[in-house]
Amino acid sequence: MKPVNIGFGNAVNEDRIVAVVNPEAAPIKRIVQLAKDNGTAIDATCGRKTRSVIICDSGHIVLSALMPETIAEKSAKNAE
Repeated sequence: MKPVNIGFGNAVNEDRIVAVVNPEAAPIKRIVQLAKDNGTAIDATCGRKTRSVIICDSGHIVLSALMPETIAEKSAKNAE
């Protein structure tokens, strides 16, 4: 397991991440709302603005207050 820090002491298993996307697009907003309705959304923003949406292979959606670029950089550092 390679954890990727997604902010505020929270981490996601790097092997389970399918995509890290910006939450501003309408299709992503629909995906997030569906996940909230189904109970598969995990809010790791600690009350901050959602700046990235992490889509996992298990169907879970993780909301983070970090920018997608920041999460990608942290993931790349784990690979080294």
